[in-house]
Amino acid sequence: MSHTVIHFEIPADDLDRMKAFYKNVFDWKYHEIPEMQYTTISTVPTDEKGMLQEPGVNGGIYKRTERDQVPLNYINVEDVDEFIDRAVRNGGRVRSPKMYIPRVGDIAVIEDPEGNPLGIIRPEP
Repeated sequence: MSHTVIHFEIPADDLDRMKAFYKNVFDWKYHEIPEMQYTTISTVPTDEKGMLQEPGVNGGIYKRTERDQVPLNYINVEDVDEFIDRAVRNGGRVRSPKMYIPRVGDIAVIEDPEGNPLGIIRPEP
């Protein structure tokens, strides 16, 4: 498995303004998920299962709840616990512990040794 960025997230204070910005600048498409208070972003087309139909990365946008929230990239891994352990052994730390999101998979947020956040995700098959 390649450990590549497969998802990104953008926090926003004003969701409507930010969605309009990205729509008008890049023509990104959106899908609202009200029960999660989350909007997915399609930068490239997907099939009915959400699989990319061409190279690219899709993401999401959500309401910022803390001032220090920054855009976050999620890296594809085989096992979230294993990569948390690898990060900690190499000078990183856990920012948000592993959790399971239905229809998404296991995710966690770690930090590199300089405090930069990285999401890790084991997607649902």
